[in-house]
Parts: sequence; structure tokens; C-alpha cells
Amino acid sequence: MSPSRPTPFPSELYGGRLTIDLEAIADNWSFLDSKTDARTECAAAIKADAYGTGQDRVAPALFAAGCRTFFAAVPTEAIELRRLLPDAVIYVLDGLFPGTAEHFLEHRLRPVLGSLEELAEWSDLCKAAGQSFPAAVHVDTGIHRLGLSATQFADVMTDKAFLGPFEASLVMSHLACGSAPDHPMNRHQLDRFRQITAPVPHIPKSLANSAGILMGPDFHFDLVRPGIALYGGKALDNAPNAMKPVARVEARIMILRDVPQGDTIGYGATQTAPRPLKNAVVAAGYADGMLRRASSSDGRPGGFGMIGGHRAPILGRISMDMITLDVTDVPPDLLARGALVEMLGPDVAASDLAAYAETIDYEYLTSLGRRFERVYARLS
Repeated sequence: MSPSRPTPFPSELYGGRLTIDLEAIADNWSFLDSKTDARTECAAAIKADAYGTGQDRVAPALFAAGCRTFFAAVPTEAIELRRLLPDAVIYVLDGLFPGTAEHFLEHRLRPVLGSLEELAEWSDLCKAAGQSFPAAVHVDTGIHRLGLSATQFADVMTDKAFLGPFEASLVMSHLACGSAPDHPMNRHQLDRFRQITAPVPHIPKSLANSAGILMGPDFHFDLVRPGIALYGGKALDNAPNAMKPVARVEARIMILRDVPQGDTIGYGATQTAPRPLKNAVVAAGYADGMLRRASSSDGRPGGFGMIGGHRAPILGRISMDMITLDVTDVPPDLLARGALVEMLGPDVAASDLAAYAETIDYEYLTSLGRRFERVYARLS
């Protein structure tokens, strides 16, 4: 079952619930769009099933909000997106896989060409068809993943064998350290991008992801490509998160039990009860995107859930299907078998959980809730 399709079972059969706020996602796009001026288009990165929130629901909501250009990662994502949005411009960030150009044409997709081999294949296709098909060209400004080198780009721009049959619809690069706005790499990449693309002022340009948008107009150019911020994630490490939360994960309490002081909890006996505790075991685990690295032990604290505004720390290791929470200090009237505990959402930010798990909120969002009931509704 695709995680973005309506869930087919009664609510009470699920171990938890994933609620996604489409209006909040649209509001986040509008907020980011407002950060740019009239000459800059605000697109949307919608890869990984819209960062785990459900592409089939999110894409139409963003299009209704005014977004017209979308970025997928791989061709299969883009083909599904085309079925949803027949009139959108759709780029494929991972470029042109060998022998797939005809599929791009069939579905009116634009590859982001990041190597001489990809450029040659696309150019040959256009030459054979006698028609120019749009594509983006990716230049590397320092992240050393995809993209042409500065020398390759300069050569390509003057080589009719490459760009004679078609003209790039976009020239783009990607920031390596955008989440740390004071990092010197950001200014270095901006300067490199300006230098590399100066000979092609007529081609639209794109450098900014979510962080780049929030770093100001120097990074905006002609098109910005927000991703994590659309889905409520924290784009800048050193600033408060201005985005609306868009998802809430709630896990069902299966059992409440007392644990004597000195007894251990969970696999590996890594957590010892420092006092008599009351525990709640909830039906969520790392198979549901609750990352095991956020476990607690005697040597380090783990993540937490929230019950009626009260913090419930994780106790011991997160297992595949369940998590144990310390509910000793939660009012008893909030605790009941079958009750739902917020494990991520407005009161438990993904970025906070990510800090405990020594990762980033992207990993939480893209891993969430494949076994949960999925609901599309306002969070507030």
C-alpha cells in the first residue's frame, strides 16, 4: 500500500495516526514565495513522496496555491507527478539515466543534466528529432556531487555539438552548507555560481534551496527550489523555525505498567529505572520512522513524546514496533489504554527529535508512518 493513499482499515486497528495538514504546506509555500521579488519564481521540491507527506495530495494543493514548477528526484516520481499535474513544469534532479530520454519526452519531463554524457545524449535526441526539448544544466560550485565543472560548462556553452540542438531552460547549482548561513562555503558558492554563469545572462538561474531563500535576495536569482521548509522543517540551524508544522504522528498506548527502582527497561538492558516508574508502551517503532538512534540509556537521554502538554521521555531502546515512555509525572486522567501520544508534531518538532537521533529532520519526515492511519486535516 502506498503511504499516500487513504488508509483502508478502521482507525482502531492502527497502532498510530499520521495527520498531514495540506493547508499548512500551501501556506509555507506562499510564505517562501513572499520572500522573493516578482522576478523570482518559487518552485517546489516534491521528491520522496513529498518528503513523506504524500505526493498525490500535496502536489495538487501546491499547484492550487500557485506553484507551477516542481522538482522530483528520479523519473518514476516525475511520471507519477505528471499524472497529477498535466500542466506543470517538472524537472528530474537525478538527471538522465542511460536510455531513458524517450520516457522524458513521452511525459514532458525536463532532466537536470549534470555530466557531459547526459548532455551528449539529450543533444543527440534533439538533433535526431529536429526539435529543441527543454532541459536544465547543473553546474558544480563546490559540493562535488552532480554537475559540470566550471571548465566543462564553459566549453559546453561554446560547443554547438552540445547546445546547438537545444538551449538550456535553467542553469542550477546546489548549496552544500545552506543550513549554516554564516559558513563561508555559502558565499564561495554564490561567487562561483555568478562567475560560471556570467557568460549566459539570457538563461534563467537557480541556486537557492529552502535555506538559500531565507539567506536573502543575493541567492534567489530567477527560481528558488524550497524543499524541507515546505514540510515544516527547520532550514537554518541558527534561527527559529518560521514554518508551520505540517505533520503530527500519534502512537497508541498499548499497556501501562509499574517498574521498580533498579530494574532495567527494553532490549540490551541499557536503561535502569532511577526511581519507581510508571511506563506507557506505545505502538510505534523504527519500522514507523521513529529512529532507533533516539533511544535512551543510562548514559544519554533519548527523545520524548507529549501527552496533554506533558513531556514523556523515551526509556530504553526503541524497537521495531514499540517504544516505552516514562509517564510517571503525567496526570493519571490523561493515561489510558488506547489513548494517543504525540511522538512528532506541533509539540515535538522533527528538528528536536533529530538532535537526539544525531540526524536531520529530513530523515524523520521521509520515513514516517507507513503503518499508521493517514489523515489529511488541519493540525489546529
